[in-house]
Amino acid sequence: MATTLAGAGPRLWAPARHRPFRLLWLGQSLSLLGDGFSVVAFSWITLGLTGSTLALGYVLAFQAVPRALLTLVGGTLSDSWSTRTLMIASSWTRAALMAGVGAVGLTGHLTVWMLCAAAAAFGAVDAFFQPARVSILPSVVDESLLTPANALLGAGARTAAVIGPAVGGLVIAMTRAPVAFLVDAVCFALCGWCVASIRTRPRPAGPRQSADTTPQPSLGARIREGVTFTLRDPRLRTIVALDTAVNFCYAGPFTVGFATLADQVLRGGSTTLGVLNGSLAGGAMLGTLAGGALGGRPRVGLLVAALAGWLGAGMAVLGLVHSTPAVVATVLAMGFAIGFQGVFGLSWIQRNIPQDVLSRVVSVDMVLGYAAAPLSLIVCGALARIDTLALFGAVAVVLVLTAVAVLGSRAVRGMR
Repeated sequence: MATTLAGAGPRLWAPARHRPFRLLWLGQSLSLLGDGFSVVAFSWITLGLTGSTLALGYVLAFQAVPRALLTLVGGTLSDSWSTRTLMIASSWTRAALMAGVGAVGLTGHLTVWMLCAAAAAFGAVDAFFQPARVSILPSVVDESLLTPANALLGAGARTAAVIGPAVGGLVIAMTRAPVAFLVDAVCFALCGWCVASIRTRPRPAGPRQSADTTPQPSLGARIREGVTFTLRDPRLRTIVALDTAVNFCYAGPFTVGFATLADQVLRGGSTTLGVLNGSLAGGAMLGTLAGGALGGRPRVGLLVAALAGWLGAGMAVLGLVHSTPAVVATVLAMGFAIGFQGVFGLSWIQRNIPQDVLSRVVSVDMVLGYAAAPLSLIVCGALARIDTLALFGAVAVVLVLTAVAVLGSRAVRGMR
């Protein structure tokens, strides 16, 4: 045990010794930082132009819908084209978009429909970046380094998700809203430069790539292949189902639920809401780093079941307990479990899925997560009108049933 603990630190930081990984880490962090900037910039400038929350909803929907619709296309192209090239093109296109919006905004001629068009273009282009940033990792680091590499990338992503909106708000407060778009453009441009500097290893040839005379199937056929491949494998079905359940937990219980809990049950207002969100993010960060430091190949199927059960128990506690310290501790533990299991689940996918279909599997997972989020918000919003026990209790039941289903599959229990 002492030897294992002594090697945890060096194991976690081992990927950082490789320049391609450092460039990928920096590029991905800059891109996610830019995403955080864009959310604040689009929101603030829309409210400034219109004063209407309905108009803000339109702008954010124009960004979210194309991203959800085109993610499967982005994942399919990543499996046949260079993931590195797609990431570069997406980053520099988003940089140009944000620079254009910022420049027009500074002239005072920006309209809400221009913002809707820019948001739609941004979401569409971003759909090609997201699957590629996950599937590129096996071509950057050795298989033995996937777990700590995912941990470091996850830690960078979670940090950027917190810092991006905060810095974006500070930039707007100190200057003008359009300036945030220009800073956003710089983030994406630097991301593109970082990724362009990466030297990736050659991708192993897929079954069709070895025969040049074989006609390539259509885009639609390749998308169907990716969906079929994901649904046919019971292990993949389980991973995707759990990810969808966790996204369901994030969207509704950790937004509507947290707000209701902080205001109506704990009576702590916005301060308590901030503490709950900070505890979730901090726990996830610790869990991600712990998973990367631990390394090895634990039984991922059992981790999946444990996470679902743990989150279900946590949701039950949130519905029953009315003590702020107890709720904060529960949220911290839930975040830790999400971060810890996420490292091993993602590494398992990258190790076990053939490179010529990896991005499509990742994109299926992402699309289901996008679909779960609005459904969760609607369901949890309705349940919150009853009480918090109904909200968190319903989610707890779903998660516990998920855990039982996972344990019922021998193939899933044996996953490593």
